[in-house]
Amino acid sequence: MKRHPFLPLAAFGLFILWLLLNQTVSYGHILLGGAAALVGSWALSALRPQKVRIRRLGAIIRLSLRVLVDIVKSNIAVGRIILGPARQERRAGFVNIPLELRNPYALATLGCIITSTPGTLWVDFDATKGTLMIHVLDLIDESTWIRTIKGRYERPLLEIFE
Repeated sequence: MKRHPFLPLAAFGLFILWLLLNQTVSYGHILLGGAAALVGSWALSALRPQKVRIRRLGAIIRLSLRVLVDIVKSNIAVGRIILGPARQERRAGFVNIPLELRNPYALATLGCIITSTPGTLWVDFDATKGTLMIHVLDLIDESTWIRTIKGRYERPLLEIFE
């Protein structure tokens, strides 16, 4: 039987999450949360997650601000589509985007960004071709979406994770 390394940061995070979700700091929940944190971090270590190497803190801050602004703009645009006049024809569709990203953490981050932005949804990633498929609520021009995803999100993620 192999020994799995103890992940103290994961255990601490799970413990804090337990207390926050239960909204109490009673002795019983401290014991239960501690046990859940130890078992959870042990189970997580069995998955043997890759070590993440994050570079360029400035790129992380710029990307975070860019995503925040894009989410606000997208909320406004989707609100206009939903609440606006029904006469306007909208065409939803799928867009295939070739990606250079291969790092699983970078891909997961891109998935979170795309899915959290209203009007877009991560549908599929073909790892053999390196092609991402997204669904867009208001698809006007596919090439614009390809340039947007590659330039606004993929390039900074390559800086951060690669």
